[in-house]
Amino acid sequence: MKTNKALRVGNLMSTEPVVVDEDALVSDAELLLRSYRITGLPVVADGGLVGVISQTDLLNARSSELIGENWSRVRVRHLMTRPPVTVHTEATVEHAARLMLDGHIHRLVVVDDEGSPIGVVTTSDLLRVVLDRDAGQA
Repeated sequence: MKTNKALRVGNLMSTEPVVVDEDALVSDAELLLRSYRITGLPVVADGGLVGVISQTDLLNARSSELIGENWSRVRVRHLMTRPPVTVHTEATVEHAARLMLDGHIHRLVVVDDEGSPIGVVTTSDLLRVVLDRDAGQA
């Protein structure tokens, strides 16, 4: 296995990310999160990445009386976090970890040279690297 320093985000990201359109209903986003057993979705508009929506975003919004009363009309664009925090496939694992730590976030959208979303890297992916490294040293 490569050492931690040699690992790039592209080596450990989940590929073909499940995405949601910014005009989708938040109930559709909830269904995608449950169906795929994931905690966040890149948000796209006209094929381009415009934000991220997470389980936490949805839970916080549901706790708001005003938003909760209008849930059936709320769109992803109303709750998503923007701009999305992204990382290139060639970024180091350490760089990705620093972005997550500094931004208090649990996932980064991995983009290609054109800025299109091609994957997602999560805190779980980074922890797996640490555990694999530690297991190799045992």
